[in-house]
Amino acid sequence: MAASNFYAQTEMDGIMMAKNNFCTGAIYEYSSWNQYWEGTYKRENLNFGTVSTQKISVNGNYGITDNLNVIFSIPYVTTNATAGTMSGQKGFQDLSLTLKSLVYEKEIKGNWLSFYVLGRFSFPTSNYVADYLPLSIGLKSKTVSVRLMSDYQYGDLFATVSGAYVKRSNIEIDRNVYYTDEMHYTNEVNMPDAISFNARIGYRTSRLIAEAIFDNWTTQKGGFDITTNNMPFPSNTMNMTIIGFNGKYNLKQISGLAIIGGLNHVIAGRNVGQSDSFYGGLFYVLDFTKKIKTTTTDEK
Repeated sequence: MAASNFYAQTEMDGIMMAKNNFCTGAIYEYSSWNQYWEGTYKRENLNFGTVSTQKISVNGNYGITDNLNVIFSIPYVTTNATAGTMSGQKGFQDLSLTLKSLVYEKEIKGNWLSFYVLGRFSFPTSNYVADYLPLSIGLKSKTVSVRLMSDYQYGDLFATVSGAYVKRSNIEIDRNVYYTDEMHYTNEVNMPDAISFNARIGYRTSRLIAEAIFDNWTTQKGGFDITTNNMPFPSNTMNMTIIGFNGKYNLKQISGLAIIGGLNHVIAGRNVGQSDSFYGGLFYVLDFTKKIKTTTTDEK
């Protein structure tokens, strides 16, 4: 039920930034829900009303080589509830750093099959309170993940699938006793790991990308369900399945400038809100490739 930590658009697609090119921009995202799953039971909570999250993130992708990119994202998050006495929170959430490597590529009768390996690390950038769900801006856990991804381009059509294992560090909260499915006399919370699966299919050219997405996040052993009429907790099992649509258009009028946008809907979950979200942003590519000037014999 925490603010979603969505990946930057270029992290899970089958596109690499060219060597010495830097793509940077900002994304605005809004999501909200008024129903959530308490374990497997879907319900409302009039003490919260509608819970909303707004996020503005700065993102970048630099081509170290044509086959190795480094990607970063840092969001500023604001949460709010329309009912009850709990006030929303705001602040910088977690900085994520990703290395994306194209490890294999093969042309098959004019079509392309590619395989990628991604390593991702994230950590909190501010001292926000994690034990304040559902209005916390994050879970305050450091994470390390490895993602394997394949992409097949058939003419202008493509399909991409990927899977990742996410290792999460324990966190500390501002109380020395808490109850999960048993009593804990400590301020340290064991955070369960997670597995992420993503699939997308759509249309892709140098000018336009339009894709449908399917995304699943499954908490591993160690999580537990929200107890009846209780507050959610950082180490809850938080599973969700999302469907959505993403689009990207590179403007003809301004070379290097792109508009992106998308919609997402949670179709199933466990201990999470059934949220709807939309986002939009602008990105610009800077080319730092050194221009080598040549002189002809006539110029000498």
